[in-house]
Order: sequence, then structure tokens, then C-alpha cells
Amino acid sequence: MSKKIVKLKKNELLFNEGDTPDAMYIIQKGRLGITKKKGKSEIILAELKQGDLLGEMAFFDKSPRSASAKAVSAETEVIELPFAALEQQFQNLPVWVKSIMKAVNGHLRRANMKIRQLEKTKEEEREVFSDHAITSLMSILGFVAYRYGQESEHGLQIPGGMLRTYTIQVFHQATHKMQTLTEVLADLGYMEVENLGEGKIRMIVHDLDFIFRFVEFYNKQQFDENAKKFHVAEHQLKSLKVIKFYGEKAAPDTRGFVNLNLTTIAGISMKEMGMRLNIEDVRILSETGMLGDYSADDGSDFLDLDIEYISAIVPFWDLVYTLKAFQSD
Repeated sequence: MSKKIVKLKKNELLFNEGDTPDAMYIIQKGRLGITKKKGKSEIILAELKQGDLLGEMAFFDKSPRSASAKAVSAETEVIELPFAALEQQFQNLPVWVKSIMKAVNGHLRRANMKIRQLEKTKEEEREVFSDHAITSLMSILGFVAYRYGQESEHGLQIPGGMLRTYTIQVFHQATHKMQTLTEVLADLGYMEVENLGEGKIRMIVHDLDFIFRFVEFYNKQQFDENAKKFHVAEHQLKSLKVIKFYGEKAAPDTRGFVNLNLTTIAGISMKEMGMRLNIEDVRILSETGMLGDYSADDGSDFLDLDIEYISAIVPFWDLVYTLKAFQSD
């Protein structure tokens, strides 16, 4: 039977999702990643190793490739088995054997389609970034940057391959979520992400301390009962940003507290910041103990708060709700 050896470099494609199939393959050396597009991202469905077979289901129905296959290791070799040559051998099999093989293949194809549909439905019913996913991904990023990051002029440069390894293989998180996380952090100014082409990405973390402080903060937010009392709803975040903006401009007293006239701020915040202060949101947050003392006097509302604490937590909540805005495709 006609066959040939196909040699692939790392990240080189064997075939693309949607391609017309003409062969199946056996991995002789190295590893292949089976990937599927999801929006602008790419999901790793599986990694195949030496001795594994791929592309065999298309032999029976010639359906377009349902996923892409590309080399994961630096040197990958596969044995290509053309369908034309396999067809000659297949025709020599007894009719009942051919019928069984076609039936099994059909059942597998339909089962895979149902599984993908169920997984898609399940994904659409939940947020892309759950609280646990946010904490886990930030922890992975922080660990890899700390352990493997190389000092550069602008911060710690992260080896993308190592980040991917820890994301998928060690902590079993999705690569498209990590990609979104790093892009959001770049937009917020905590790191740089630059696409160099050919699957290569340069990532530099500017503020590693922010990542670790966030993980500590948000982990407590989920599991510490006292911290849970200080939860900030998404609609309250705008008012918190306004408080931070004007609080950082005010002169603190010996305790590090500032006193703000909320009524005055509510009248100017929309013009100066493009955000309107909701005094009721501030009052509710004050009642939890987060914002210090709220008071009203002579028709005006006042707030006495620890501005250092507010300056620290607003960026954390900003990151949380930016990530939670990403929903399933």
C-alpha cells in the first residue's frame, strides 16, 4: 500500500478544519494537537502521541475535517495512508465486515455530534469566566510569570509555551480563556501581548504584584464570610470608580481617610468623568462597612472613607466585571 512520511515543525498544520479529507494518519514521532475554532479563539480538543491514529472517520463518509491538526512538538512525523490505497484493500473485505465498520463509524460520528451539541448548550448556559476560573487563571499566570519569567526592560517576559502547558496540562483550564484574560490585562495596562505571527506571541507582565494581590483578594471574596459582606455589584462599580477618582484628589487626614461631599460630586461627576455618582449605591456600600461612615447634613450627603483601601479594590472589581462581560459564542 502506498504511504509516505510527513514531517512537521512545531505549530505546522497537518490539515485544517473544513478541509476535504484524502488520507488518515498514524503518528510515528512527536505529538499532534487537535484544535477547533471558537470565535476568534482556538480550543485544544486533544493531544495525540506516537502510535495514535487520526483522520480515520472521514474514510467512510468523506465529510470535511471537523477539526484542525497541528504539530505540538518540535519534530513530528506522521505516516500518511491515502484513502485511495485503503479503498482497494477495503473492497476486498467481506460484505458483512464492511457493513459493520460503516455502521460503527456512523454511530461514532453521530455520537460526537450530540456530545458537541450538549457541550455547546452547557457552555452557553454559563459564564465563560466563573469566579473559580478567574482565580485559577490569574494564579496560573502569576505562577508562570514568577517561576519562568525573564527580566526585560519593561517587565517579566513569559514563555508562551510554558503558560499554555500549565494552563492545559497541569490545571486543565481552557487556552481561549487564558488568551482572553491576557488580552484584558493588556487593555488595562498590566501587561503587553503582541502577536508576532506564525503562532508566536510575546507577553510581558508589568505588574506581577497586582496579579498576586488580586488572587488573594478574590479568593477571600469567594470563601471568607467576612469578605463576602463587601461584595460589589456591577451597577455599583461606577459609583465606586467615581469615589476613587475624587477621593484620590482630596487631602487625607492623619488616619489616611478623606471626607467627600457626595452631593457636590453627584452634580459634577457626569461632566468631569462621564459617570454619574449614585448616592444610594454609596449609602448601601457604606452600610456593609466597606466605605466608612455615611452622613447627611443640611441637605448634603457626606462620606468619610479609607481612600487607600478603595484605590486598591476598584481595579480588582474592574477586572472581574470586564472578564464576566465575555459570554459564550
